[in-house]
Amino acid sequence: MKLDSVNRGSNEENGIYELDKTLNSANDVEQPFPVAKPLLINKDSESIESTGSESSEPIKREQWSRNLEFMLACVGFAVGLGNIWRFPYLCYKNGGGAFLIPYLVCMLTCGIPIFLIELGLGQYTSISSLQAWGRLAPAFKGIGVSLLLVTFYLNIYYIIILAWAARYLVASLASVAGELPWASCGNHWNTNRRHVLQLSDGIDSPGSVVWELALSLLVVWMLVYFCVWRGIKWSGKVVYFTAIFPYLILTVLFIRGVTLDGAIDGIVFYLRPDFSRLTDPQVWVDGGSQIIFSYAIAFGAMLNLGSYNKFSNNFYRDCVIISTINSCTSLFGGFAVFSVLGFMAREQNVTVADVAQSGPGLVFMTYPKAVIQMPAAPLWAILFFFMILLVGIDSQFVAVEGLLTPLYDLFPKQMYRPRNRMWSSALYCGVSFLLGLTMVTQGGMYVFQLFDYYSASGIVVLWICLFESIIVGWIFGGDKFVDATELMIGRRIPKWFVVCWRYGSPIIIMAILGFMLVDFKPLTYNKTYVYPDWAQALGLLMAITSMLCIPIVFMWTFYHTKGSLREELPEANYGDQHEKINDVPY
Repeated sequence: MKLDSVNRGSNEENGIYELDKTLNSANDVEQPFPVAKPLLINKDSESIESTGSESSEPIKREQWSRNLEFMLACVGFAVGLGNIWRFPYLCYKNGGGAFLIPYLVCMLTCGIPIFLIELGLGQYTSISSLQAWGRLAPAFKGIGVSLLLVTFYLNIYYIIILAWAARYLVASLASVAGELPWASCGNHWNTNRRHVLQLSDGIDSPGSVVWELALSLLVVWMLVYFCVWRGIKWSGKVVYFTAIFPYLILTVLFIRGVTLDGAIDGIVFYLRPDFSRLTDPQVWVDGGSQIIFSYAIAFGAMLNLGSYNKFSNNFYRDCVIISTINSCTSLFGGFAVFSVLGFMAREQNVTVADVAQSGPGLVFMTYPKAVIQMPAAPLWAILFFFMILLVGIDSQFVAVEGLLTPLYDLFPKQMYRPRNRMWSSALYCGVSFLLGLTMVTQGGMYVFQLFDYYSASGIVVLWICLFESIIVGWIFGGDKFVDATELMIGRRIPKWFVVCWRYGSPIIIMAILGFMLVDFKPLTYNKTYVYPDWAQALGLLMAITSMLCIPIVFMWTFYHTKGSLREELPEANYGDQHEKINDVPY
């Protein structure tokens, strides 16, 4: 059974894809696996123009208008809230400047190589993550299903953070001429267990919906909808603002922060190296997990973004540039945050360690407390929460596009009609909003933490990354993937990537996974509230469903397809069975 026939047969039956004949004259490079040009409508069916009426022009799968739009979309998705609230905290916690050593090692051996896989696979196949992995290795198309599930969970809970940011932003705007609402305790929500999020006693006590947060959630989902409703041609214009403007605000906040009294204390605390910490395995685990999350790999969105590229786009160059911007943003964000924490510590006459937090606590508790001690506090609060909203909404709408793209590619004739696309996007956003209401009740924080801890956890994401690396490095063949890269960009990438796909990435990921599993602890909230057994079971179910998709689909494919296991895997490892691109029949 040839790879050609496995990957191309069903597509030819449905009339969905055509091999791009224009590539024939490019060169005589061997074709590692079928390449499709973005024609997504049956040649024998009626052509459909954007108005829905008949036309002689067929619908084509969209492509980026400019390469800059693709890069900004990738930066917008990868550079998220974790760059601002997680990396700086991990850096000071794990030895300051010494933490950069495991961070860089994991970046060069895991982050960039796997990032390159996703961008390259998407660009080569011009198809979404749900189907691209099946095209690369038919028996492992379950990776696409896993990516879809993880993104589905992520889209439900990540946007809740944006609803909180929008709520704080509105409160800051309403206080321009006065005092910020969290600067005093005379508000109706201030009791011994309540704050602006109105927290209940546990997940068993959901309480009522906090309507201010529900309205914020609705507004944010509407913003997301209007970012994706017209497809990537429209989204590509949106990212010019959502991806660039946060850097302007972050720069303003950085300048303000470093001019505050005590800022130097925070920066020294942030970067002062403690090389003795490098002997602690947890430091290396934190470095590897931060790279995986920061580069936003194993969510499917990067592969989908790459699938809208032109076939000859130099995605290798883009990968290096985007990775550099991502990591530098994390480092720069740490300066902006810790300069303010140093000021806060000086004002309260405590150490920086006493005020430093990670996660939402840094953004919604520590930083707001620091802001109220600055002159013109409402102005800095407005800038800060507007930046958080923009950074988050960029990641959110790209993730939504990453989930919708596979569905559009499954039913191209129907879903790529502009009107149907708008309605389907509205339906998805509406359903996700309703599901998200469970997280804006008085017990919503507990539901949010449950999703955050289990559904798109480090274990799940690392599991997917492990399979991606093994499939490209060993099953499909790292050298064969380099052939595909050469066909696209016109030159071969360094052998280093093949070494990483085969050895570096799998070894490091398996080591981190093993440590996480051994060190796994059931979820608690604020180190005091213990979740009931049924909630822990629900969280584990979300994680396991995403992870088991890969082995289950593998076994199902192997059982229902004639031939041996060898025939179910790509022929990349089996000599000269693949054809040259000039010999592929059309």
